[in-house]
Amino acid sequence: MDRIKAALERARDTKALISDENASFRAGEMFRELFPDMKAVIVADSTTWEKAGRTVQKSLDEAGIRSEAPFIFRSSDLYAEWEHVETLRHYLQQHECIAVAVGSGVINDLTKYVSHISGRKYMCVGTAASMDGFTAYGSSISKDGNKQTFDCPGPYGFIMDTSVAAQAPKELAASGYADLIAKIPAGADWMLADAAGIEKIEGFAWDIVQGSLHKAIDSPEAIYSGDIETTKALADGLLLSGFAMQAIQSSRPASGTEHQYSHCWDMEDLCLDGKHVSHGFKVGIGTLASTAGIEFIMRKGLENIDIDRHVNDWKSWETIETEIYELFHDKPAHLNRCLTESRNKYVGKEELREQLARLSKAWPELKPQIQKQMIPFRQIRENLKKVGAPYEPEMIGISRERLRQTVRYIPYMRSRFTNIDVIYRLGWMEEFIESLFGKGGIWEISI
Repeated sequence: MDRIKAALERARDTKALISDENASFRAGEMFRELFPDMKAVIVADSTTWEKAGRTVQKSLDEAGIRSEAPFIFRSSDLYAEWEHVETLRHYLQQHECIAVAVGSGVINDLTKYVSHISGRKYMCVGTAASMDGFTAYGSSISKDGNKQTFDCPGPYGFIMDTSVAAQAPKELAASGYADLIAKIPAGADWMLADAAGIEKIEGFAWDIVQGSLHKAIDSPEAIYSGDIETTKALADGLLLSGFAMQAIQSSRPASGTEHQYSHCWDMEDLCLDGKHVSHGFKVGIGTLASTAGIEFIMRKGLENIDIDRHVNDWKSWETIETEIYELFHDKPAHLNRCLTESRNKYVGKEELREQLARLSKAWPELKPQIQKQMIPFRQIRENLKKVGAPYEPEMIGISRERLRQTVRYIPYMRSRFTNIDVIYRLGWMEEFIESLFGKGGIWEISI
C-alpha cells in the first residue's frame, strides 16, 4: 500500500484512488469530494452498465449527486475508434456534467480523451483488471486506420472494484495479466537504453512499476480462478504502471518492444472470429517475441562486439528510407509512421559508435542485471497459458509467416530505443529471424 500511496502523491492527474472489494458503492462519495456541486453522467457499455453501472448510479443518487441519463454504448464489439469519440463528444457538449466511466480499457480511453477535448476532468470505475491504461496519461484510439496515443490526463479519481473485476470474463483478467508481464522485457529494454546513453532510467517510475512486479504475476492460476486477492494484486500492478506513466508523462516505464507488435497489429485492424483482439493479448504475443530478442542478445553478448566493423557497416538514412519504402509500399499508414519514427531515432556513425561503446563497456555488469530482471521465455509462455491468455501467435490470428514479417517491421515502428534496435544496429536481424523461424526455432516454419 505504501507504493500505491507514493505513486498517488507523485501522480500529475489522479487525486483519489480506491482499490477494494465492492468499491463501486463508494462512487458517490468520491464524486462529491472531487466535483462538489457538479452534475454527473455515467458512460458505460451494455455489459458494464449491468455489472457495475447500476450500482454506481445508485451510489451517486444516494450521495445527492445530480446526474444525466447514462450514456451507454450498445455496440457488441466496442473498440476505441474515432467514430465513438465523435458520438460521445457530441453528447457531452450538450450537457454540463462530469463523465464517470464505468468499464475497462475502451470505455476509459474514450471517456478520458473526450473529457479532455471538452475541457473537463473525469473519474473512472474500473470493472476489470484488463490493462494498464486506466491511470495512464494518454488514450489509445484508432483514427484514419492508425492506432494513435493522444495526449490527455488520466482520471481525476479512480475506483477499482476488485469484487467485480474478479468476476469479470476470464479473458479480461488474462489480457491484463499479459499487459503486466510485458513490463518484464520492457524493463530490460529501458536498461539497454540507459546503458547506451539514450534514455536514462527514472528511479521513481522504475520502482513504482518494477518494485512489486514479480510478486503480482507469480500466481496466474489464482487469477484465472477469480481469486479476489490475486486479482487485486494484478489490478494494483496495472494501476501502478499507469501512475508511473503519469509521473513522467511517458509510456517508457511500461512499454518496450512488445508494445510495438501490438501497435503494428492495431494498424492492421487485427481481428479473430470477427472481433478485435484485445490489447493485452496482442502485447502477450509481443512479449514472447521481445523476450526472445533479449535472450538472443544475451547469447550473443555485447562485450566483444567489433565496434569498428559495425560502425563501418551502418546504413545511411537514405538506405534505411529506401528499405522502408520497399517494406511498406502497400501499407500507407505503416509507411508514414515508420518514416517519421525511424527518422527520429536515426543516428550517424559517430553517435552509433558511442552507443555501442557504452553498451560494450557496461555489458559485464549489465548482463547479470538483465538476467535478474528477466523471466525465461518458456516460463512466460507457461504463465500466459495458465492465466488463459494466448501463448502462440495463431491463437490471436497471426500465422507464423505473418509473425515473421511483423518482426521485420518492428525496427521501424517506433522511435523508442529497445532490444530490437540493438539487434538491428548490430546487423543481427537475419540471424535473429532465423533463430525464431528457422529449423529448431521457437516458431519453426517448415518449408
